[in-house]
Amino acid sequence: MEERPRVVRAEDRVRPEQQTAGMLREEAFATEKLWIGVVRAEPEHVSGWHHHGKWNTYAYVLSGTLRLESGPGGADLEEVRAGDFVLIPRNAIHREGSGGPGFEAITLRVGSGSTLFNVEGPEA
Repeated sequence: MEERPRVVRAEDRVRPEQQTAGMLREEAFATEKLWIGVVRAEPEHVSGWHHHGKWNTYAYVLSGTLRLESGPGGADLEEVRAGDFVLIPRNAIHREGSGGPGFEAITLRVGSGSTLFNVEGPEA
């Protein structure tokens, strides 16, 4: 039988059980080695520290500004604005914040294993 295109409507996206404080993840498609969905952050909020295990995470910011903290002691800061792409490498401990009204991003993960590990923070 021929494969057919599949549409996932906004109301059909799935919210994974495991989330990070201050963020909302909604899954559109997932396989053993791929995850794609939408990630949103509340206005003027910073998420908890986390990493994505053996998954490389790629994101395209649709709206707002994603403030990404990482590196030793969380000292590295990137502001990823609407229209920008970002790569968060596997096992990179980070947290996202929103500058102003929040942000919305399309997120694609490629890898294997669990996709989310909430942690206390990066080492100094």
